[in-house]
Amino acid sequence: MLLTFSLIDWLLIAVFFAVLLVIGLKGGTSDESEESYLLLGRRLTLPAFVATLVSTWYGGILGVGEYSYQFGISQWLLFGLPYYLYAWLFATFLAARIRKNPALSIPEALANKYGERVGRWAAVPVFVMVNPAPYLFMLSLLMGYFIGGTEHVLLYATAVALLAAIYVVYGGLNAVVRTDILQVFLMFGGFAALLFFAIRSYGSPATLWQDVPAVHRNPTGGHDIPFMLVWFFIALWTFIDPGFHQRAAAARSPGTARRGIYWSIAAWAVFDCMTILSGMYSQVILGGGLEQPVMAYPYLANQILPAGIKGLFFVSLLATIMSTLDSDLFLAGQTLGRDFLHKWYRGMSKITLTRISVIAALLVSIALIYLYPSVISLWYIIGSTMIPGLLIPVLGVYFSFFRIRNKFVIPLMSTSILASIGWLTMGAITGGNGYSEDFMGIEPIYLGLLVSLAFWLVGRDKKEHAPSMPG
Repeated sequence: MLLTFSLIDWLLIAVFFAVLLVIGLKGGTSDESEESYLLLGRRLTLPAFVATLVSTWYGGILGVGEYSYQFGISQWLLFGLPYYLYAWLFATFLAARIRKNPALSIPEALANKYGERVGRWAAVPVFVMVNPAPYLFMLSLLMGYFIGGTEHVLLYATAVALLAAIYVVYGGLNAVVRTDILQVFLMFGGFAALLFFAIRSYGSPATLWQDVPAVHRNPTGGHDIPFMLVWFFIALWTFIDPGFHQRAAAARSPGTARRGIYWSIAAWAVFDCMTILSGMYSQVILGGGLEQPVMAYPYLANQILPAGIKGLFFVSLLATIMSTLDSDLFLAGQTLGRDFLHKWYRGMSKITLTRISVIAALLVSIALIYLYPSVISLWYIIGSTMIPGLLIPVLGVYFSFFRIRNKFVIPLMSTSILASIGWLTMGAITGGNGYSEDFMGIEPIYLGLLVSLAFWLVGRDKKEHAPSMPG
């Protein structure tokens, strides 16, 4: 499908990148302390907290479009409900504890609790989790659509990602938050415009509901329970997500962290409604035979939006992706440089190592894209293999019920991750099942979690007592 852009559309995109760079660079500070650079001096206000968390947690917008175009409202059950639930639990029981903890990152929190070797070891799976490969891949898809071909698209996308790296390296979390405030408004504005013109072009949501295929009205999307259930387990990612931990640690107060996540859940619910409806309108307006379902939103916008509004919508797509890309670049650089490499480069400051490692993280993400050129596959693979190794140790930092004796932590992390990777590999060899790579009917994440649970049962620190939960 050919893209038809007017001059005003191109100008809006160019202005977006220029404004993003200016805002990001203005986020620089003369205060070179780690707490200021990495956590904004722990003074993140409630509105800024909500803006940055809402935008950075929704970067996989093309993957969401791919799914909602194909399966309709079951998107809410797979990619909405479990994340609302876990985010609520995170806000209620974890956010205040993280804010009160002196650590500046997940590996540092683990190091303070279990020892320096554990923190450095944990930096590896944390780095994998925050690698921006899925978002760089989506950016390359959009760039290919803009230029009308696939040649060199990854190179163009990398150039755009380098723009983000410039202001991230310069301004740290302050730059990320400042750009997120702009981008969250663009996210909602762009999809509101798309829905307005979709309704005007096709009809009301009631009409849409009658006309979409039956599978789009099915709460499970026609998937079996085991497939649905695995995504609920992958949503456990929320508890160990470095972005969640970073925002909670950066909040002005424990109450700000808790309330900010509650408000973010409400915002995600609204945005999910917008994206689900947009995917279903794509189905009825474009038809069910798209060769690239991942491009459902761009194709719909190209067909129904007038000049100017079309540019605004593509800016909203770019903003949704860029808000997560720059955040993950920053977190990946911090994890690789500050939390992992600093032991061997003590002559360099941790901030300098973070800045250098931002570029290294970008190079690693390019390699991952060549290995797994699919958004949903990247989410599935990273979540299935890394969550089992981190979940219990991270929860053990904040809750004594999950605490494990120090000597068991590294074996738990390494064995559970390797078990998941091995099972995933066997699933890939034998063909897998759709988006998943289960082997013998067992998902990799289940095996990894069982191994992790076994280590916890054997190595649990029974001297600790269960803490009272914060209200």
